[in-house]
Amino acid sequence: MAESAVPAGVRFLVLGDSAVSVEFGQEINIEINRKVMALQSCVEMAAAEGELEGIVETVPTYCALMIVYNPLVLGYDELVEKLSAVIGSMKLADAGERQVVEIPVVYGGEYGPDLDEVATQHGMTAEEVIRLHAAPEYPVYMLGFVAGFPYLGGMDERLATPRKKSPRLKIAAGSVGIAGGQTGIYSVESPGGWQIIGRTPLKLYDAASENPVLLSAGSYVKFKPISEAEYKAIANDSE
Repeated sequence: MAESAVPAGVRFLVLGDSAVSVEFGQEINIEINRKVMALQSCVEMAAAEGELEGIVETVPTYCALMIVYNPLVLGYDELVEKLSAVIGSMKLADAGERQVVEIPVVYGGEYGPDLDEVATQHGMTAEEVIRLHAAPEYPVYMLGFVAGFPYLGGMDERLATPRKKSPRLKIAAGSVGIAGGQTGIYSVESPGGWQIIGRTPLKLYDAASENPVLLSAGSYVKFKPISEAEYKAIANDSE
């Protein structure tokens, strides 16, 4: 395939003999991520309509889309050619179309043991941290680390806090944390070094459910501060 046919600013990276990564940049950037999500939507639609055969799976990341394909059905050169055409004609989804998922969170106390530490590091009160953290609508850039763990963008820079020097061996499922300039939610119980400021009673991952993962890349999260009593009520209803 001619190099000139590849859209400007796009790189195709070979991942073995049955996958390719389509990279739109090398930074955490909402505009780059929107291109990733737009390409995923176009590829999945084309595959469903039979216009792009041989696609097995698509996996979005911060700035690239991994596409797994069947090389016996679709060769690499043909795939890159078709993807280049798709990229050249695709349109980004309008911001008004965003899907926002409200995530109730009880902040501080046993649910957020690092809230006061985060507040102290930034010369704030715990209430100021909660207000700033709950204000944005966070884009879900990607899922990773463990099943259903969302990496969220758009956190207020004033809350950026380094990971803990000594990671915890066990963090409860639903814990909301900060690591550097990002925030995220632990979908299952696991070790981790994020600064834990709260916890949601919602299950982000439930292996027994027909749809086991609550959030998806491309959607948005809005945190809603709740009381401990509300937390327990929602948790009981979920059970």
